[in-house]
Amino acid sequence: MSGQQQMSATSSVTSSANEVSANRCFGGWQKRFSHQSAVLNCEMYFSVYLPPAAELGRPLPVVYWLSGLTCTDENFVTKAGAQRVASELGIMLVIPDTSPRGDAVPDADDQAYDLGLGAGFYVNATQAPWAEHYRMYDYIVDELPSLIQQQFQVQPKAAIAGHSMGGHGALMIALSNVKRFSSVSAFSPIVNPMDCPWGQKAFKHYLGNDKSEWQQYDSCELMRQQGQFLQLPMLIDQGLADDFYQHQKLAKPLEAIAQEINYPAEFRYHEGYDHSYFFISSFIEDHLRFHAKHLAEY
Repeated sequence: MSGQQQMSATSSVTSSANEVSANRCFGGWQKRFSHQSAVLNCEMYFSVYLPPAAELGRPLPVVYWLSGLTCTDENFVTKAGAQRVASELGIMLVIPDTSPRGDAVPDADDQAYDLGLGAGFYVNATQAPWAEHYRMYDYIVDELPSLIQQQFQVQPKAAIAGHSMGGHGALMIALSNVKRFSSVSAFSPIVNPMDCPWGQKAFKHYLGNDKSEWQQYDSCELMRQQGQFLQLPMLIDQGLADDFYQHQKLAKPLEAIAQEINYPAEFRYHEGYDHSYFFISSFIEDHLRFHAKHLAEY
């Protein structure tokens, strides 16, 4: 049974969310919540932007944002500048953390930034000592959406987006759950983790040495396997001054497969832009308008 399938076969009780903070923002509310995660076996935080349209009492369209290495749920909230456009479009933003947290949660022995805390890679770990807590795939796919649906009035189908490691998460999760999402987008995504240093390090530790277990979390593998039959609108932006672009093989390997099988994905490359939130904030409006268009179809 695969790592994804194991938790899907295990039921868990969805806890309630506790509001930690609330700030008025572009007529809506930027809020932060905590809850006890049954999937990750620890307390988790997530952030939500509620647009003014939330006060109308109608189900809101939702965009999930998955952040990259070293980030928490607060980086996107404070740096991306997404709330203004989300307010205008009436979109709710949901921003989870990037890994389990807490004193009992294992971290990399050498405190490396690309493994352990802040580096969950959105997979269900199967190896010790990670397996007890690092089940981010099921947290993002099942537990957190169930909690959001319990706490808020939201539409049944959502959009998903992310950056770097979070771009990997957004693409991989969308390609694995095509019928659950309206669209997917990413900035500077790790698209082929089986064949880049970041992904190989994480997958070896979290999933073991059997590379057949890695394939279910690799966007290139997923698109090649089923992209001719199951497709989602997809937008990917990549900065050409990104220090990780070549070394981590960002964006390009997935574009090659999309072209090969005629997958409806738009890849955009930008001179002078790097891997930072300066890049994200420059084009986040495009991504939210892209998702709003497709969310409106449901």
